[in-house]
Amino acid sequence: MDMNEKRLLGKGVAALVLWTAVYAANDSLAAWLTYGLLGLAPESTAGGAVHFFVYDTVKILLLLGLMVYGVAFARAGLRTERLRARLAGTRRGVGYALGAAFGAVTPFCSCSSIPLFVGFTTAKIPFGITMSFLITSPMINEIAVIMLGSLLGWPFALAYVATGMLAGIAGGLFMDAIRADRWLRPLAKPKPGLVELRPICACGAAPSPRPSWEERHRFALGETRNIFRKVAPWAVAGVGVGALLHGYVPEAWVVEHLGAGQWWTVPAAAAAGIPLYANVTGVVPVLESLLLKGVPAGTALAFCLGTVAVSLPELLMLRQVMRGKLLALFLGVLFVFCTLAGWLFNATPLLSLSGTL
Repeated sequence: MDMNEKRLLGKGVAALVLWTAVYAANDSLAAWLTYGLLGLAPESTAGGAVHFFVYDTVKILLLLGLMVYGVAFARAGLRTERLRARLAGTRRGVGYALGAAFGAVTPFCSCSSIPLFVGFTTAKIPFGITMSFLITSPMINEIAVIMLGSLLGWPFALAYVATGMLAGIAGGLFMDAIRADRWLRPLAKPKPGLVELRPICACGAAPSPRPSWEERHRFALGETRNIFRKVAPWAVAGVGVGALLHGYVPEAWVVEHLGAGQWWTVPAAAAAGIPLYANVTGVVPVLESLLLKGVPAGTALAFCLGTVAVSLPELLMLRQVMRGKLLALFLGVLFVFCTLAGWLFNATPLLSLSGTL
């Protein structure tokens, strides 16, 4: 380790210590701001809503900054050409799992998923594997997992990951079984030769093939700034909605309409979430508020999964590479898995518990 690397490591340790101190003081900071500076009563509706907003906003933004930097630093040396070769040469069963796993750790900006999907299909990677990636990518990412574990408990977060991975694997297998690749548009048809799979987006230029620590740091820092700028507004908006639900929507009304756990509430919640457009970072606080209000875990999860699994911009992009039949089938698969996941979570008492609720 040379002197520059030692200096960089020292700065990293100092930054992590500062981050830990702020994270530990967050609850006290939120209480002081809400009940001390603003003078709101702890038992009041406004006091509960403001405290929820301040505490969750600071907590989520801290987690967001740390995790995006860490993942970007680790991912700086990722070579998608090797990944393509690995996916193209593996057995189908393993390939579905690898495609879903890669979707779960896809770069956090959504603009990466569609170019990578097109790159996979044109590079002759089996279509089911690319669909495993596309289905899992918007549902799971490392930031969402950390937020879910911190806010709702690790049993819930791990079950969420397992459900999303299963959806990607089963969805890819189903797409291959019915030969859904026949409904791809020419743009996404397999082409001879290799293609460059690095996503085309504004997340910053990729580092050199063998980056140094300094290069990886610069790449991670630039990616953190760009992603934070795009994602932070969604996180704050999501916390705002969650705070309104937490403070102003009567618990009795929510329990009466959504808390009884009728079977039809799950598909209804999934169908209601699909047309909406939200980032997964902004949806997690809404999920937390729904659970606090007494909504069954599966019903709340079906709504949030439907919201993050697909969006209007994504559909418009996919329309360029998928024919209408394939696009409708893709939406149908997502709806079915959101509904099945909701029913599963409602039927499993452990998943309704969370470590912090």
